[in-house]
Order: sequence, then structure tokens, then C-alpha cells
Amino acid sequence: MAQRTPGVLVLGLGNRLLGDDAAGPLVVAALAAGAGLPGAVLRDGGTIGLSLLPEIEDAAALVAVDAAELAAAPGSVQVFEGAAMDRQLGGRKRSAHEVALFDLMAAAELSGCLPARRALVAVQPQSCALALAPTPAVAQAIPALCATVRELVARWNR
Repeated sequence: MAQRTPGVLVLGLGNRLLGDDAAGPLVVAALAAGAGLPGAVLRDGGTIGLSLLPEIEDAAALVAVDAAELAAAPGSVQVFEGAAMDRQLGGRKRSAHEVALFDLMAAAELSGCLPARRALVAVQPQSCALALAPTPAVAQAIPALCATVRELVARWNR
């Protein structure tokens, strides 16, 4: 097994042209625009692809940030860690990148490189229709998503 990269890979997932689906990349951009995130590598994973597999395999820990169907009010934020993340990804998928993230996690597990510390930080979208900005509910959730990612990274880097 290859040497793991120290720190946490924070992977923002989503399509910036589909309204609330852009939540993941918007969180990564907000974190990068601030003071950054010591102990973490920030990556805009876009709509994801298997090309991200080496980064996930090399990561000591992974935080994926995405819009996901949570059966909650728009803008609601939930965190799924470890096996809970695996169960969430194994459920009903509403976008191509949810399928791709599940496939990436499965491929990393098959190669024996699935990060033991992994989490999905998710926000309930209101609309993933063609739009260049998220709905107000998801836009207002961006600071909470950022704070959640910061807390995970800090806890895991202790």
C-alpha cells in the first residue's frame, strides 16, 4: 500500500451550473478564500470521476461535501461519518455524482485504501435546476457547512 498523504482531503462535489448542486464546490471556495484550512487539502471535485480515486486512496482522511437528498427542509445540514456515510451513499441516488462517489468509495475499499476516517457533510437542496447560484436556503447554509468541515478537520488532526 502506498504512503498516505498526511491531513484531510476535503472534496467539494457538485455542478456549479445546477443551483443547489453547487454546494460542495462553494464550500471549498469559501474555505479557500478565508484563512484556508490547516491540516487539509481543499479540492473542487466538480461532478466527480474515477480520476479522483488516487487522491482518495492517498488521503489519510476524507470529508466529502455535497448536496444530497436527506428528506429534510432545504438548507438542512447533516453529517455522516464512517459506516453512516457508507449507508447514506448506498441509498437512493438523485445525481450522477452521488453514484460516482459511491463507486469511488467502493473502488477505494476494494484496493484496501478506503480512508478509515471519512465523512459526508451534506445539505438538503431545494432546487438543482439550471441556475448560477444556490437558492437562499442553501446559500444561508454555506457558513454552517464550512464550520462543520472545520470542526471535523480539527478533531481528526488532534
